[in-house]
Parts: sequence; C-alpha cells; structure tokens
Amino acid sequence: MTSVDAVEVPEALATAVAGYLDHLAVERGLSGNTLAAYRRDLARYTSFLVLRGRTAPDDVTEADVRDFVTSVRTGSDGSTPLAPSSTARVVAAVHGWHRFCALEGITAQDPAREVRPPAQPRRLPKAISTDDVARLLDAAGLGDGPVPLRDRALLELLYSTGARISEVVGLDVDDVDMDPATSSVRLLGKGGKERVVPMGSYARAALEAYLVRARPQLASSGRGTPAVLLNTRGARLSRQSAWAVLRQAAQRAGLSRADDVSPHTLRHSFATHLLAGGADVRVVQELLGHASVTTTQIYTQVTADTLREVYVAAHPRALG
Repeated sequence: MTSVDAVEVPEALATAVAGYLDHLAVERGLSGNTLAAYRRDLARYTSFLVLRGRTAPDDVTEADVRDFVTSVRTGSDGSTPLAPSSTARVVAAVHGWHRFCALEGITAQDPAREVRPPAQPRRLPKAISTDDVARLLDAAGLGDGPVPLRDRALLELLYSTGARISEVVGLDVDDVDMDPATSSVRLLGKGGKERVVPMGSYARAALEAYLVRARPQLASSGRGTPAVLLNTRGARLSRQSAWAVLRQAAQRAGLSRADDVSPHTLRHSFATHLLAGGADVRVVQELLGHASVTTTQIYTQVTADTLREVYVAAHPRALG
C-alpha cells in the first residue's frame, strides 16, 4: 500500500501510475514541471477511486471517471474546485493514464475514452501595446549595478524571442549567438524540443551589455555555472525571480493592471505584434514553438480590431 494525500492507495493503482509517469519522463520527455502536475492530478484521481472502493485500474468504470470530473469542478470530493482550464488538464492526465493502461495490457478497456472535459470559455491572450512594452523595458533597466543590466536583458529577451520564462532562464552561454548577422538563441521547449529563434538588435545590445559589464560581477559570487542569467549569488536565475523582475518593472513603468502582467504577457505581445505587422501565422507558430498551428491561430483574433480599422480606412465603400 502507498500513501497519497492521506488515502492508502493499493499497489496495483500505485504501480500503474508510476509506470505511466516513467513513460512520460522517458518516452515523451516531458518537463519536470509537467510531470509534477500530472503526479498531483493522478494522486487526486487515485484517492477518489480508492474512496469508491476501486483497488486496481481494471475496476474503474466510465461512471467513475465522469463522477471524478464533476467532483473536480465542484469540489464535492473535499478538494478545491478547479476552473475549466485546470479541469481540462486533470482530464488530460486521466485520459493519458487510462490509455496507457489499455495499451500496456493492464486493463481490458479504456473507461475514460468517451469522457470529455467541460467546455472552456474562449479567452483571448492578453497583450500590451508596443508603447507599454517600451516603457516596461526601460523601467527594468533603471538603477546602478549589475542587476538592472540583467533585468533589462531578461525582459528584452522575452519580448524579442517570444520565449517562455522557463526557456529564457534555462539559457546557457553556448546557446546564444551574438554575431550581429546571425544573432539568435537556441531554446529548449516543451518535450525537450529545440528551436533557434532570431534575436533583435535591441535584445542583442542589452544582452551584450549584461554579459560584458554585469555577468562577470554576478558570477564572482558563485561556483561557476554556464547559465546566461544569474542571481546575486552567482547561480542560475529562477523562474520565480524572473517573474518578480517583470512584476516590479511593470509597477515602476506605471502600466495599467500592472499586477496582471506576467512573462506570458510578453509572449502574447510578441505574437500579437508580429501578426499585426503582417507575419504569417505559421512563421509565428515556429517562433513560439507550438506543435500545432491551431494553438497559434488564437492570436489572429487579437488583431481583428486592427484589420477592421484598416478596412474602414482603405475600402472605398466601407463607410456610407
């Protein structure tokens, strides 16, 4: 028996979950953060199953899966209710596990096959204007010493490349090409997939200033690391610290709803501004590292107002 969230989980369930997580780590190459989320989701699911008297994967019925999805949305299992987006992630974990069990011959069938997550409200990504981006970047570089140079380089990289926060803090010195003719960064995205993204001149200038004038000073406090972005102890900058840098810069810049600005805000702004400037959606897909263009196409809706403005201004019969 294995203890998960104060519920004793039978070995058959625990072993099947462990096998699936190993599969995700080794065969699928999922990141540590994604694996941790799947582990938490499946711990909640197996606890729910045990309380319903299920002791092995083959005991689970479609009704069990449906009732679990309902409990996740309502909190009827005693846990915190989840929003539709988080419920969808939990359902994906449950689907994946049952599919794995069926393919591995652990179960005779997949009871989750017909269960779907609740419909999610379609939310457009939040983006800020190019003027607000400029104010944000300027605010990050205010002050003396190595930290403002690092902070400016961090935010310039996020906006210039559209990278995820984990991809930027994960950069090593060897991942950066500083040649003005080919300046780019090599990013390690979801599933361990690499992509090379061009780096604009502003980001290159900010990064060069940091590497020459600030990083050596920060590195002197540490034990030596190949990381590009360092904290004041000379170690790799964490995602949490990078988030704090952005939040503080947004507040200093006086942006409206500064507390809502996140690293993903710059990623959304990157995509929105490229599409508004005429970039092809498939090019933006490659730059963002999206596996499917469908994920990227949501950004095309963000530019609808821009398209309407152009139409009204340019079409001879747009206004009567």
